[in-house]
Amino acid sequence: MTGPQGADGERSPVATVQSVDRALSVLEILAAHGEAGVTEVAAELGVHKSTAFRLVAVLESRGFVEQLADRGKYRLGFGVVRLAGAAAAQLDIAREGRRVCETLAADLEETVNIAILDSDRAVNVSQARGPAALSTHNWVGQATPLHATSSGKVLLAHAPDAVRKGVLSRELPRFTSATITDPDVLQQHLDRIVEQGWGATAEEYEVGLNAVAAPVRGADGDVIAALSVSGPSFRMGVEDFPRLARRVVAGADEMGKRLGFFG
Repeated sequence: MTGPQGADGERSPVATVQSVDRALSVLEILAAHGEAGVTEVAAELGVHKSTAFRLVAVLESRGFVEQLADRGKYRLGFGVVRLAGAAAAQLDIAREGRRVCETLAADLEETVNIAILDSDRAVNVSQARGPAALSTHNWVGQATPLHATSSGKVLLAHAPDAVRKGVLSRELPRFTSATITDPDVLQQHLDRIVEQGWGATAEEYEVGLNAVAAPVRGADGDVIAALSVSGPSFRMGVEDFPRLARRVVAGADEMGKRLGFFG
C-alpha cells in the first residue's frame, strides 16, 4: 500500500488513513459478497487493480483474508473470526458479570470492577459503585498495569508463560513507594495468588487505594477475567483482605457459572 510520502520518506498521515479505510472496505466487500476477485474489489473501491492486490495481500498476510484455491478469489479469513470471538467474549463477560458487580458493590459498599487480560495489561470492562464509594472515577475501558493492581496480579498469575515471563523480564514502573518492582518478589506474590485463590494490593497503584481480586474461570477452567473490589485504605485495611476475599471469590465463582451457562 503505497502513497504520498513526506520529506523524511514517511508516508503521509492522509495516505495512511486512506489505506486503512480501503483495507476495511475490502473486508466489508468480502463480507457482503462472500467471495470476490481482485478485479471486483478494485472496481468497487474505484482503485487500480494493483492497489487492490496490495490491499488484499496485506490482509491475507495477517489472516484476515484467505484465497480460494485455484479460483483467484478471496474470502474472509479466520483472523476476522478470532477478533469477533474476542469481542463477543468481552461483551459476554461485561454483560453477564454486571449483575454480580452490582450485587457485590451494594453488599460491600465499595467499587467493584471486572478486568480482562489484554496483551500485557489489564483492561476494565465493567464497573459498579457501592453507596459508600468515594471515587467517581470510571475505570471502564482503561488499561492498568499487571504488576500494580489486584486484578492485574490475578490475571498475571494465571497468564500464559510468555506473558508472565515478558512482564517479569523488563523494568517494572513504580507508581507509589509500595509498588512491587522486584521481579523475584512479584513472582512470590503471583505464586501466593495461585495458591490462595485471590490477590490484593495495598496502595501499590495509588496512595490510599487498596483492592482485592479473584479469578473468574470459564467453562474449561481457564481464567478469563478478574473480579475486584477497591476502596480507600482507611476503610479497606490489609486486615480486612481475607474477609473481603471470601466475598469476592464467591462472586467470581458465581460469575463463572453464569458465563458457563450463557456461553
